Amino acid sequence: MKTLYGAGLGYKRSMAEDFMARTPETGVIKFIEIAPENWLRMGGAARLKFDAVAERFPIACHGLSLSLGGQDPLQIDFLKQIKAFMQQYHIRFFSEHLSYCSHHGHVYDLLPLPFTEESVQHTAARIRTVQDILEQRIAIENTSYYAHSPIAEMDEVDFLNAVAREADCAIHLDVNNVYVNAINHGIVQPQDYIDRIDIDRVNYIHMAGHDEEHANLLIDTHGQPVCADVWDLFAYTCTKLPHNVPTLLERDSNLPPFEELEAEVARIAAIQQQAEEQRHAAA
Repeated sequence: MKTLYGAGLGYKRSMAEDFMARTPETGVIKFIEIAPENWLRMGGAARLKFDAVAERFPIACHGLSLSLGGQDPLQIDFLKQIKAFMQQYHIRFFSEHLSYCSHHGHVYDLLPLPFTEESVQHTAARIRTVQDILEQRIAIENTSYYAHSPIAEMDEVDFLNAVAREADCAIHLDVNNVYVNAINHGIVQPQDYIDRIDIDRVNYIHMAGHDEEHANLLIDTHGQPVCADVWDLFAYTCTKLPHNVPTLLERDSNLPPFEELEAEVARIAAIQQQAEEQRHAAA
């Protein structure tokens, strides 16, 4: 069973030939990430190429549609399909968004939850059910959001910590989402989020770019290179971690040449290496 480590890149079908020309042993990309929803029923040439890439690279599963905080019943049959898929490809990592995306049917967006104790208990119970079905601990990702719930008893990072603690799950930290939310909601220091997160639960990180619609409005598109401020925030995060955790570059649109993506993955790896050297020097 392949272990996730180092820096990775989200897998797209158009990248298959590039991945098949590389291995974790010879290149900077050490793992890939896929959304299981996109592959449960995929067949044909795309599946054959994916199978070839899966022989080379460890895989992380990142879900899009479980609606962990929603009110609709959990999709038990769908979860069992994910479990079978993960067993087929020997995948031991699964994460999902701390959000909801359904209400009597899918709404095809990741919507924010109210930051309340009731929401903590409701969401954590659903996460525990997911973990029981998958027979493994999962990680929950902090999401970008563009409007506040009218009801809030705590702020975003306290809510994330409370859900993870109540569910006894891990945290999938999206650094770009921390930065996007900080700009959009007028938070002066996004580093404060990193200082307050339950850092010992962080076992996976996302890095991505965003679109700047306005100086005070960023959209989390994963369609641009990572900006300088997000690189700085990632470097700061790495200094707070007790050890490096697998970190993935997300790029979902406006795909550049593969070599440009590799260069960003290499920058992730370099920052990880620098943080590791600093930990050794301080020990």
